[in-house]
Amino acid sequence: MQEKHYEVVVIGGGISGTALAYTLARYTNIKSLALVEKYYGFSTLNSKRTSNSQTIHCGDIETNYDYKKAAKVKENADMVVNYCTRNGYENKFIFQTQKIALGVGEKEVDEIRKRFAEFRTLYPYLELYEKSDLKEIEPRVVFDENANERPENIVAMGVRSGVYTTVDYGAMSVSFIENAKKENKIFDTYLNSEVINIDQIGSKFYIQTKNHLSISADYVVVNSGAHSLFLAHKMGEGKEYGTVSIAGSFYMSKMKLLNGKVYMVQNPKLPFAALHGDPDLTSKNGATRFGPTALILPKLERYHGLKSVPEFFNALSFDRDILAVAKELFSDKEIRSYILRNLLFEVPIYNKKLFVKDARKIVPSLKASDIYYAKGFGGVRPQAIDKKNKKLLLGEASINTDYGIVFNMTPSPGATSCLGNARKDAILACDFLGKSFDDAKFTLEIC
Repeated sequence: MQEKHYEVVVIGGGISGTALAYTLARYTNIKSLALVEKYYGFSTLNSKRTSNSQTIHCGDIETNYDYKKAAKVKENADMVVNYCTRNGYENKFIFQTQKIALGVGEKEVDEIRKRFAEFRTLYPYLELYEKSDLKEIEPRVVFDENANERPENIVAMGVRSGVYTTVDYGAMSVSFIENAKKENKIFDTYLNSEVINIDQIGSKFYIQTKNHLSISADYVVVNSGAHSLFLAHKMGEGKEYGTVSIAGSFYMSKMKLLNGKVYMVQNPKLPFAALHGDPDLTSKNGATRFGPTALILPKLERYHGLKSVPEFFNALSFDRDILAVAKELFSDKEIRSYILRNLLFEVPIYNKKLFVKDARKIVPSLKASDIYYAKGFGGVRPQAIDKKNKKLLLGEASINTDYGIVFNMTPSPGATSCLGNARKDAILACDFLGKSFDDAKFTLEIC
């Protein structure tokens, strides 16, 4: 097969990879690019709608974001909304629903009130809802199974309408590819093409795949989720990082329980998202999806057998530094309890009963018979570990080699940040290749 050469090759066809391909095609003068994807279509793993909570994380109800991080996340979230509305995707794969952050008990109620006072300057649409308001807005968060008011004090902050909250990121990925192909560029996509190695010879990168593609590039961006660090390690890069796979599962209600998104106050000790309830886009009856759980899984992919188990251990890069991080985490009683509970959430028979105990903080009347384990739902998020500083990295991690290849690991809210990250990576590519990025056009259309 004759080799095909491109200025830029993007590896990974999820929301991050497709957003970058679109950004390169529309906002740079790069003339040739390609996207290489392991599976049969775009966003078949963590970006598809059954794998995540389909949320635009803009920082207004995510209580684990401080003001500075919320402002940055909001900037990225606005890009997602602007792209979708500019292209007419309203009610196709981007939707408006109500959403609230719910505080239960005096400590959390005080936290919500303080947060509302601070964050309403960043989100002017935010409203504060007392228990009397919630009886109308989200009655099931107020009343127990006997139609009595829950005894705890509760309060919420959020918005009822007029704000985009929900995206089918898989459909959005497909739109990125379709729109990129409308640009006057050479843009090729290669599906069913698992990358097994990347070699640099001189100034060119040669991409080896299982189906024996023959392609090369001047510049490469690896947006392959949990596999990004695996591929980096194969090139001798990123040895200062390890990554652990966190699998998130969901439980589905048999009926509509909530009118919108209900998020809980985050426990600051826990590095993973607090339980929340979301309207499910895959459901025809308005069912609520509860989750995600957080299970440490020794695989890089959730539902593809055991073939990614060896890759997990390569990416983990276990040594005394990884052990030190693990010891520190497990030394905390709350974290140990959290990890054990999430393990039991996966065990048949016991799982629903245990999960309901946690989910009743959102819906006090919830019974085990009201929900079922959503088989086939959920994905895997890479949680990067900084071995040098012996800590978990709670945001995106990126390895820029400065010689023409970048490896990105994008845990949540990576989907919300897809266009913001694409802008950053497109600028890096242009700087390396001596090309130009049309920031004025990007700002006008996306920001």
